[in-house]
Parts: sequence; C-alpha cells; structure tokens
Amino acid sequence: MDITTIAVVGAGNMGHQIAICAALAGFRVTCTDTSAAMLDKASAFADTYLAERVRKEKLTQQAADQTLASLAFVPTIETAVADADLVIEAIIEKLDIKRTLFAQLDKLCPAHTILATNSSYIVSSNIADATARPDKVCNMHFFNPALVMKLVEVVKGPHVSDETVDAVMNAARKMGKTPVLLHKEIYGFLVNRLLQATRQEALKLLDMGVASPEAIDTAVMNGLGYPMGPFQLLDLTGIDLAYHVGMEKYRETGDPADRPSPTVVEKFIKGEWGKKVGKGFYDYEQ
Repeated sequence: MDITTIAVVGAGNMGHQIAICAALAGFRVTCTDTSAAMLDKASAFADTYLAERVRKEKLTQQAADQTLASLAFVPTIETAVADADLVIEAIIEKLDIKRTLFAQLDKLCPAHTILATNSSYIVSSNIADATARPDKVCNMHFFNPALVMKLVEVVKGPHVSDETVDAVMNAARKMGKTPVLLHKEIYGFLVNRLLQATRQEALKLLDMGVASPEAIDTAVMNGLGYPMGPFQLLDLTGIDLAYHVGMEKYRETGDPADRPSPTVVEKFIKGEWGKKVGKGFYDYEQ
C-alpha cells in the first residue's frame, strides 16, 4: 500500500509535530483536535517553525511554502480523515478514550485506511477490537520532540497484517525517521522500558530524600552519559503523561507497585506538569 495522505488526530505537542514532519516529507496532511484553541496554537507553531527553518537556511522558502500548502488544521474529524490512507492518533493516554476514538475512526475512514496509535505504552491489541479492521490497527510510536527525534517504534501485534507493518515502516522512512520493528507486543515497547527502569529508580531516590532532582540529573548525565537527566525528561514529556500512564497500568494490574510515584501524584495534583506549563521539577518561568 502506498500511503500519500495522513491524518493526525490530536493537535497537542506530539500531534502537531508529527503532522509537520509528514508534510515536510511530501505527504498531504490534515490535523484535527476537539479544541479550537489547540488547533490555532498548532497552526501558529507551524508557521513560526517553518519560517525559523528558512531564516536559519535549514529549509528553502519553496519547501516551506509547499509544506504549508500540504498541511491543513481542520476542526472536524470527519473532514480530517475522509480520504486518509493512514490515521495517527495522538491523544491522551487513556484506553477507554482511545477505544471510543478508534471505533469512530473505523466508521469514518475508507476501508483501506490504517489506524495507528502513537501511544507510549498501550498496545494496539487493547484497541483493535473496537474496530472492524484489526489487521490495520497498530502502534506507531514517535518520540518527543517528534521534529527532532529520529526513532519510531512500530509494533506488530498478533492481529496486525504484514501489509500494514510494511506500509507503516515505509511511511516512517519517507518521513526521515528510523523505524524499528517489534515482533511482539510488550508494555512500554523498547525505549520506554529502558527509560522506565532509570526513572523509577530516580523517583525512588528522590522520594527517599537521597538527593535533589538537580543532583540526580547531574549524576545521570555526567556519570552515565545521558543527554538529559530523568527529571529533565519528565518535564519535557509531561508529568501529567507519567501520571496517566502509571494509573492506566495500575488499573490494568491492580498491583500497588505500578501506581505513580508519590512525587508524580503531588506534581500532577498541583498542576506542575513540566515545561509546557512553566513548572515541573524545574521552574521554567525563571
């Protein structure tokens, strides 16, 4: 299957960046969201980002104009997905909301359309049976910030066809990404399972009062060679995301060990969700 048209559902930080990546690669792209304010913000970001790339001579004016011509931020999901070859879902990490959306997409999209979730943790077999096309439902996980990070994890669950995997892997390559294929579903996929081990231990050390977030980040960067520390990364990806992911896992397993760290819960309740709101483990307003 040759994918030429992509729809992104969710215009938040991940969604609008995925949409811009796809448009830069020559796909015809629509991006939609239930929030008009979020769509306006995403559209403004696209204009500013592309203009900045031209100013820095990283992109020609012609390429920027072509990208904007190929990219549309639309308020209705029906319009956004009407002729999409691939839909990439980038909404909140809550299974019930994703299942509702995929059931809706199944009814709105053409029969050939592949439905991919950008979920960081939720495997597509937990979503696929909400549709009548489980063989065309898979994980296509981008990394934040999507305009910079090259890796895309593609997960082949037991319900996913080889044709779907091939099409999604090819689309990722065309977007300039480096896709890796997981032959089995597993919670957290590859990178997040490795990161989770470091993050859980970092949060445990913080909760025990062993060291500050700054000290732990400094140790990880200078001792392990990571480009950023676990608390810097939590602020970047969103403490609210870490909270929702942890709660979804706890609801699934019932294991108290899977609940979010007390510090993450406290930050979530306070609304200190990280860089996007100006404060998390670090204060970005200063």
